[in-house]
Amino acid sequence: VGKSAAARERPVRKLSALPVVDADPERGRPPSIDRTAKLYIGGKQARPDSGCSFSVLDKAGHSIGQAGVGSRKDIRNAVEAAGKAGAWSGASAHNRAQVLYFIAENLSARAGEFGARLVAMTGVAAKAAAEEVAAAIRRIFWYAAQADKFDGAVHSTRARHVTLAMNEPWGTIGIVCPEEAPLLAFVSLVMPAIAMGNRVVVVPSPPHPLAATDFYQVLETSDVPVGVVNIVTGERDALAKVLAEHDDVAAVWYFGSVTGSAAVERASIGNLKATWVDDGRPRRWLVDAEARGREFLRRASQVKNIWIPYGE
Repeated sequence: VGKSAAARERPVRKLSALPVVDADPERGRPPSIDRTAKLYIGGKQARPDSGCSFSVLDKAGHSIGQAGVGSRKDIRNAVEAAGKAGAWSGASAHNRAQVLYFIAENLSARAGEFGARLVAMTGVAAKAAAEEVAAAIRRIFWYAAQADKFDGAVHSTRARHVTLAMNEPWGTIGIVCPEEAPLLAFVSLVMPAIAMGNRVVVVPSPPHPLAATDFYQVLETSDVPVGVVNIVTGERDALAKVLAEHDDVAAVWYFGSVTGSAAVERASIGNLKATWVDDGRPRRWLVDAEARGREFLRRASQVKNIWIPYGE
C-alpha cells in the first residue's frame, strides 16, 4: 500500500539517549555484578565449607568483591588434594619448567586485566600496577629457567669416596603471603616452590585476595596438574596455624606479623616441619636481590646426600 505524500514528508524524530544507570554515583562507575571469588582446591573452584564470605575493600573503603572464608576443613581438603598430586614431584625438571613458561605467557596475555585489578584493590597508580605485573611475569620466567638448573652438587668428602648432594622437593608446602604486593609476592613465593617439584597450599594476601583468585584462572589454562596449587582465602593467622599443625604439610612459609611468625614456629613442632618466617620484617618484593634468587630455591628443597665409594 503506497504512503500518502504527507506521511512521506513527515520529519523523522531522533530518539533521545537513554540515561545511564550508575550503581555508584560518587565514583561514576556503571553497575557491576556482585562477584564472590571461590577457593581453588584440587584444580577446581570450590565454595568454602563455612558458606561465609567477606568483603574485599578498595583503598577508599568501598567493596569491590567478596572472597570466601576458608576454614580448617578447607585446609584439610587442600592438603589432601596436594598429596594426591605426587606425580608433579616425580616429573622431570624440564617438564616443570615448560609449565612455568606457559604460566608466564598466559599471565602476560592478561597483563592489562591484572593491572586494573591491582589499581582497584590497592589504589596504586596504573604505572605502578603495570610494573608489579611485569615484575611478576619476569619472575615466573626466571624460576622456569632455574627449574632444571638448581640440581645439587658433587663433593669429594674422603679418599675413594664421592658424595652426591641431591636437591629434592619437600612435598607439600604451606605458604602464607604478606599483605603487600598481592600479585608479585604470591608469584615470588609459589613459583620457586612448584619449580622444585613441591605442591602448595597458599593463603593469599588477607586484604587483597582477588589477585590470587584471579590467578587461578591463569593456572587453569596453563597445564598445571590438578592439586599442585591450592588457594584458600580467609583469616591469615588462623589458617596459618592449621597449616602448621597439619602432619601432612612438610614445610610452612609465613610472611606476616611477629606474633604470627612465632605462632607458626610453635605449632610446627608436632612433626618437626621446616619453617621459614619473616618475623614481621618487610621485604621489597620489586627488588630482585630481596625477593628472587637461590635462597627461595634452597628453601623449597631438601638435600639428600648419597655416599658412593669407588676403587682405584
